[in-house]
Amino acid sequence: MDKFEKTNGQFEEAVAECRSLFEKKLHDYGASWRILRPTSLTDQLFIKAKRIRQLETTGLSLVGEGIRPEFIGLINYGIVGLVQLDKGYSDTVDVTAEEALALYDRYATEALELMKRKNHDYDEAWRGMRVSSYTDLILTKLQRVKEMEDLAGQTLVSEGIDANYMDIINYSVFALIKLNEK
Repeated sequence: MDKFEKTNGQFEEAVAECRSLFEKKLHDYGASWRILRPTSLTDQLFIKAKRIRQLETTGLSLVGEGIRPEFIGLINYGIVGLVQLDKGYSDTVDVTAEEALALYDRYATEALELMKRKNHDYDEAWRGMRVSSYTDLILTKLQRVKEMEDLAGQTLVSEGIDANYMDIINYSVFALIKLNEK
């Protein structure tokens, strides 16, 4: 197995874990996230990334949850963000659990395909990075998204909010992989 095949397998394993949690929450809450506007999703992602940075900096968690669940949350909310950008938000839950899972799988696959292309071009550079660097890059991406949202899409050279969400998903998957390898 070459290094890229190993990464692809690890990526798929990490996303499968995230999907399992997403599916369980979908059972418990339905697709209640359909009500969230994109700016609210960006803020939810921001909260999770800030919490990771706080835990990395202090090593102290008063609620008893660690960094790993927050990266899982970043992946799942990142995928939800992509769905919301595509479908728009709704005032009610307007998708079935099956439709929500199909949308999840679609965007998880798109993230995997993007990661494969970038991972090839960057020759697995992410493996030499620290998890804390992923956190900082995610926070940077979120700041960019906030700026784009504030500009109401009137950007000059930006790749777009969706590209930033994809990067957040992929950095978070890399973090899960690295945390699993420790």
